[in-house]
Amino acid sequence: VVVGCATIEPDRMEEVLFGRESGDQNGAQGLLEQAHGGVIYFDEVADMPLVTQSKILRVLVDQKFQRVGGNDQIKVDLRVLSSTSCDLEVEIAERRFREELYHRLNVVPVEVPTLEERREDIPELVEHFVEHFNQTQGLNMRKLSDDAATLLQTLPWPGNIRQLKNVIERILILSDGTGPISADEIPTDKHKSAGANDGGGMSANWATLPLREAREAFEREYLITQINRFGGNISKTANFVGMERSALHRKLKSLGVVSGNKSKSAEEA
Repeated sequence: VVVGCATIEPDRMEEVLFGRESGDQNGAQGLLEQAHGGVIYFDEVADMPLVTQSKILRVLVDQKFQRVGGNDQIKVDLRVLSSTSCDLEVEIAERRFREELYHRLNVVPVEVPTLEERREDIPELVEHFVEHFNQTQGLNMRKLSDDAATLLQTLPWPGNIRQLKNVIERILILSDGTGPISADEIPTDKHKSAGANDGGGMSANWATLPLREAREAFEREYLITQINRFGGNISKTANFVGMERSALHRKLKSLGVVSGNKSKSAEEA
């Protein structure tokens, strides 16, 4: 059973979770009762109201609760999964999330990498989304051109996979074509290339620089873009740009480029 904490109105959260006692014998079941004997998944758990967090904590401890407006204790046997895109330690410090609930949920933490850390997965994700929209909405099956794949891999994705999914849906809806998705179809008006260290794109005014400085500036931003595209993997970057790995390392050093906080294993892969 999935609980979309970000999509439920705060004043309805408890009724949705715990159900409501009514005049008939059965009453209205909440999601906790529906998940009895199975798994309940709290999506974006950081958006759960503080008052509800306290009650959910009690359910996790006692495995029982009362419906809204009721007095009887309802026992449940369930497992709990939760996810969030927020830093819960920051939320705790800002008193927006209960520390006790955090420790209760954080038994087996799994950190999912951002889309920007797994740019090499973008073509396969696009293929999956195209197939999904074909099956659910009847939109055309289309492949991704090489130019479009390269562009998607260099864009910033603060909204992660959901943002990519929305972009692909928009492309398929606005086009009646069946040919490969081209780079021209990708909405980039609100994006910059993910090349520069500050997340910006290749925005330097080359005309104001001497040839040598302009070339170095271009090479620096181009290589940073490709490094980010391949998630910091130097070997893959070298293969794409057509350089030996050792030569690329020398070039990066001469340009003063540091590949960020990528792990050594990623660089040597």
